[in-house]
Amino acid sequence: MQNGVVGSLGIPDAVFARARRVADGIGRSAADLGGAVSVDADELLTGRAGLLRLAPAGRISAGGSTRLLATRDGWCAVTLSRADDIEAVPALLELAEQPTDVWAALAAAAAVRAADEFVARARMLDLPAAVLGEVDSTPTRFVPTWHCAARAVPELLVADLSSMWAGPLCGRLLAAAGATVVKVEGRGRPDGTRQGDPRFFDWMNAAKLSYAIDFRDDDLRPLLAAADVVIEGSRPAALIRRGLGPDQVRGRDGRIWLRITGYGTEGERADRVAFGDDAAVAGGLVGDGVEFIGDAIADPLTGLAATRAVLDSLGRGGGEIVETALAGVAADYAALPLTDGSKSAEPPRIPDPPQVHAPELGADNRRVRELIEARLATC
Repeated sequence: MQNGVVGSLGIPDAVFARARRVADGIGRSAADLGGAVSVDADELLTGRAGLLRLAPAGRISAGGSTRLLATRDGWCAVTLSRADDIEAVPALLELAEQPTDVWAALAAAAAVRAADEFVARARMLDLPAAVLGEVDSTPTRFVPTWHCAARAVPELLVADLSSMWAGPLCGRLLAAAGATVVKVEGRGRPDGTRQGDPRFFDWMNAAKLSYAIDFRDDDLRPLLAAADVVIEGSRPAALIRRGLGPDQVRGRDGRIWLRITGYGTEGERADRVAFGDDAAVAGGLVGDGVEFIGDAIADPLTGLAATRAVLDSLGRGGGEIVETALAGVAADYAALPLTDGSKSAEPPRIPDPPQVHAPELGADNRRVRELIEARLATC
């Protein structure tokens, strides 16, 4: 894309313009439903970069965990953000031990292989990887599933089972609009961003209640049954294997079950893991010369799209499964028409710190259980 850029993040003007329209729509929809929120799209797209002083360096992502690699017939992206990802590199490269320079070894291996072949092998090892532009624009999917019921935003109990950025951003915006949002984390496996810079975790989660569980049936099922909105950010089969999928837990009339995935919920792509930078590459959302734009740009764009979709569903009375995918959202933005190339000199926005820190893991367990009991008693 050859649009204008903002600061050092290289985000095209057209992307900002579309995101601002989505943000304005969130504000209007929330107001129509008894809530109130003002959404600053520019801050959401650049805020983490501003907080943590991040910027993409050409073919190295802003966070440093994802790289664009030239292949024999095109480009691909690989993310090594988890310890397991790095440990899988020798198997990907068919080596007996870890190479001294992991990225140099990956670049050399990719250069002599077709992009599809290289990425397919990476995905066999559960590595986040993508072929540039492999995904077309995918609209949000609404699947009517349950009876409808009218509810205002301040009446909502939201179970946020997601982690990282896109799903938590949706929960953050719903909380800002007046909903009661419960952030659900595993006792032994909390949201990975909780272990990172606390400024980002606070930005996304300060307004939520913290509920720490073991993700067993008896811990989670009552919350899913009591919630008006469920935000799920794992691969589709994760909860279903535990008997806790949207069709396996009876919910309140009007419940909205939001599924945020990397590549959708159907077919082979449903099992693919994705992060914001490699998903953006899959959707073709890159800059001139095949370089990264923004900071994990597919995450905040998807968080905005998901919030708008939840409010749209709420306006119809809910009772729907709502599905949106990081790569599909990125492809939608990548398809925007080019502009005149004008540039803005605005630097990344640094969000104001929240008035309180995010609660400690499990700090609100008693309160959440009381909310669940009160709601289930009236059903």
